[in-house]
Amino acid sequence: MKYIAATAITLALAVPAMAEEVTLRGVTAFAAGTTFSRPFEAFVARVNETGAGVVQIEFVGGPEAVPTFELGNAVSTGIVDIANNTTAFYAPLLPMGGALKLATTTIQEQRANGCFNMIDAMHREQMNVKYLARTGDNIQFHIYLTSEVKAPDLSGLTIRTTPVYRAMLEALGATPVQTAPGEVYTALERGSIDGYGWPVQGVLDLGWDEQTKFRIDPGFYQVDVNFLVNLDRWNSLSDEAKAVLQAAAEWTEAQSAENIAINAAEAVKQAEAGIQTITFDAAGTALWSETAQEAGWAEMAAIDAAKAEALRACLVK
Repeated sequence: MKYIAATAITLALAVPAMAEEVTLRGVTAFAAGTTFSRPFEAFVARVNETGAGVVQIEFVGGPEAVPTFELGNAVSTGIVDIANNTTAFYAPLLPMGGALKLATTTIQEQRANGCFNMIDAMHREQMNVKYLARTGDNIQFHIYLTSEVKAPDLSGLTIRTTPVYRAMLEALGATPVQTAPGEVYTALERGSIDGYGWPVQGVLDLGWDEQTKFRIDPGFYQVDVNFLVNLDRWNSLSDEAKAVLQAAAEWTEAQSAENIAINAAEAVKQAEAGIQTITFDAAGTALWSETAQEAGWAEMAAIDAAKAEALRACLVK
């Protein structure tokens, strides 16, 4: 009996203890099921499928769980473990995050050229979060209006904004007003705004097409919707759990290649919903695009000129 007991103890010590499955609380800055929440929800499903026994994500919800502009603080302080958020919604915490929208390289190119690591370091140092993934490649922003303009001059118009296009709108003469997405429909309905900035995808999801008459082409900038993990929580995870999250993140990023076809289909749906396209002549189009880029980079340079130069070198082809 003593031999059996000793053998059992020896075997128990020889076999590594099974790591307990970890569950992370996840929140999205966007309404669940809408365009910019769906990639995160697919990521959650992928993690829960591939990470069984290692790591799982409990999808808590969207703005009803944590208000849109409070989610950055929530993941930074650990109230939320992982968040689906855009730099526009956490700009006060990471002012240089506004450079991400100016990218003309893909997330895969940014991982390869070292830009991803630079952006991750910014998030770690200033927000206490791990920058895990970026979705939104190949999706541009547009300005949507309730009345027509003939030239790239938005003087006299009040446009709903986020930090994404504030500098551009001001350069074009508009009065920008920041609101959460959930307030846009009512603002349009009441006539308190004359339009809004939003990507080509998602307008119909939110019902804004009912109050929208025009979309200005071409688009500008590139959407960044990012997966952020509280850094203390990230550091506490096993290497195996981190690998599951990393693999699912890169799998999700790869799906962004589909956005080109989705954008075209969305433009058709907008036209069918009655949204007309505004295009300018060659000079006007060039002014529109150049103003967007130069106003964006000037804003970043005013915050930190050296960092803006370093980011521009790896974000822009």
